[in-house]
Amino acid sequence: MAGNILEFTEANFASEVLESSQPVLVDFWAPWCGPCKMLGPTIEEIANEYAGKARVGKVNTDDAGSIASQYGISGIPTVILFKGGQPVGRQVGLVPKAKLTAMIDEKL
Repeated sequence: MAGNILEFTEANFASEVLESSQPVLVDFWAPWCGPCKMLGPTIEEIANEYAGKARVGKVNTDDAGSIASQYGISGIPTVILFKGGQPVGRQVGLVPKAKLTAMIDEKL
């Protein structure tokens, strides 16, 4: 993953996301998903802008299907904000950066 973007897997999801002391923005995506690829640069910008305040990473739904089903991911991209181990915000589809940053800002 590029820059400040973390890669969340079935092996590290609990420790990296659920047990994080900072809010964590998780982009559920897949390599074959066009809108997911279009959202990628936005996720990267957010990761750089919120470095030190929030963690930002991606879950490849092809590789981590159990995590995707646990959080009811039926369409991708889906972006979920976790705080204190709980989902506290969700956006589905290709959404503007402002929607994602507003979701983070209200939980910081």
